[in-house]
Amino acid sequence: MKARAFSAFGAERGVSVDLLDLRKPSFESLRLSAMVAHVRDRIGGPRDRAALIGSSLGGLTACRVAEQDARVGALVLMAPAFGLLDLWRAKLGPEKMADWATTGFLEVDDYVSRAKARIDHGFCEDLRSVDPPTAPDVRVPTLIFHGIRDEVVPVERSRAFASGKPHVELVEVDDGHDLAASIPLILEETGRFLRAWGLRPSRPSAHLAP
Repeated sequence: MKARAFSAFGAERGVSVDLLDLRKPSFESLRLSAMVAHVRDRIGGPRDRAALIGSSLGGLTACRVAEQDARVGALVLMAPAFGLLDLWRAKLGPEKMADWATTGFLEVDDYVSRAKARIDHGFCEDLRSVDPPTAPDVRVPTLIFHGIRDEVVPVERSRAFASGKPHVELVEVDDGHDLAASIPLILEETGRFLRAWGLRPSRPSAHLAP
């Protein structure tokens, strides 16, 4: 839903929006490092620029790209999954985390296929190296939307990230993790944000799927 909305948003403004599939190298073998590498590759050449738009895990990916790649000019994040490994630990608890490590796989709901799917434990191992406990060192203009009723990624994570950073703007909305009810506001505020910073990416903006 958000991807289609941003695609139409770009079309109305004459800006191409590149909708990226971040299931890299596959859903079962998901790796944040592969996601980051894919986004950096899709930005283009050394003289190209992009604004990255990401939701949940896509938002975290956008941040990790931005701290490494000077071609990123701005970020628009929706409920970014800061501290993802800690979120998994809190959700599963010690016993299920141990089972995941022992069996090698965790069964989860795949919201794209609407079926059960597996993620191997290498995802956790990769997170430890690619997403350390310290927050991403993002220094570009950043707009964050986060629902105060988010039960997946608590809004306090975005509050902590935005605190003391004049280049980071946090918009809290009365919504859940998917932010479905807030899409019109998100599009309106994103247009304002990009105009305010004078950002006109010559390459397609990248919308990062959850």
